[in-house]
Amino acid sequence: MNNTLTSIAGLRVGQYQRSGRGWLTGTTVVFIPHGATAGVDVRGGGPGTRETELLRPENLVQQVHAVCLSGGSAYGLAAADGVMRRCAELGVGLSVGASAHEVVPIVPSAIIFDLGRGGSFENHPTAEFGYQATAVASRRPVRSGTVGAGTGAVTCGLKGGVGNASRTLPDGTVVAALAVVNAAGSLVNPESGLPWLSSHSPASFGLRRPDRDDRRRLQEIVSPRLENYGIGGSGMPPLNTTIGVVATNAALSKAECTKLAQVAQDGLARAANPSHLLVDGDSIFALATGTEAKETATPAVTQTSLAGPGTRAAYINRLLAIGAEVFAAACLDALLSARGAGGFPAYRDLCPSAFATS
Repeated sequence: MNNTLTSIAGLRVGQYQRSGRGWLTGTTVVFIPHGATAGVDVRGGGPGTRETELLRPENLVQQVHAVCLSGGSAYGLAAADGVMRRCAELGVGLSVGASAHEVVPIVPSAIIFDLGRGGSFENHPTAEFGYQATAVASRRPVRSGTVGAGTGAVTCGLKGGVGNASRTLPDGTVVAALAVVNAAGSLVNPESGLPWLSSHSPASFGLRRPDRDDRRRLQEIVSPRLENYGIGGSGMPPLNTTIGVVATNAALSKAECTKLAQVAQDGLARAANPSHLLVDGDSIFALATGTEAKETATPAVTQTSLAGPGTRAAYINRLLAIGAEVFAAACLDALLSARGAGGFPAYRDLCPSAFATS
């Protein structure tokens, strides 16, 4: 069963990364050959983005053709050039001329900071990373963990990565998320040793409270970082950022996509504590393909009533709530799927006793 972003028809995902010999970074591309309505919400204090202004509801362009998520800090924004090149080769883009090849691919992008984590500061994604990720983009379930844009991701001393989550409603509407978790804050409560998101019901996530030795190892890594820079201490702050995409097959306007991206940020705040700091660049894109299984799944727009279960407001509210849920779940999936790299341990390595099947 596909519980990732590609469970939504019309979306393809490709990833490309390099690790070893001074490298620990990569790029993840959401490729949308037939386009999708999009919105964005940028909430962190240190964002690195490209083509986000055109997603404002009042601006001309209505659809995007890919979203590029990359490591490399601002250098990694160059990966989008490769995405555009591959899209142009396929004739995918905004038509601006009489000939079929006269297109401009619309590729909003965001980056995380992972410079130097592989050993060499100079090694970061280039246009080739974006090209290769787009070239291999497919409908297959998306791989989570230390891959793509999450290859060099770190969160409060633990290995971060790429995570996925998806939920399908009875009417055929799907809401899914892909998160690249590189948060300055912690996804784990150092006291309990459990992720914040699973604290009230760890068994439902396949987890249990780690034993004392595992909690001690975790605290030795996470607690000093939270004390030094996560909660207003005087230590050197990290350079981080969590980025991602929340998507649906519902038919949404640009304004509704923008709201979906905004509420998905609440999901990030549930998973990582603290979030949206000056050193984070938290940016979430929202996509709506309008390909839901039933044409009647999205109620018609009405200005005459806001009340009642059959109104569009009620329908959109439900999508917003689920958007926050799946983005939070995708963040947790990134933490649990990551493997140690670059000298940064994974949660699974430090707390093997937390996993009910271990």
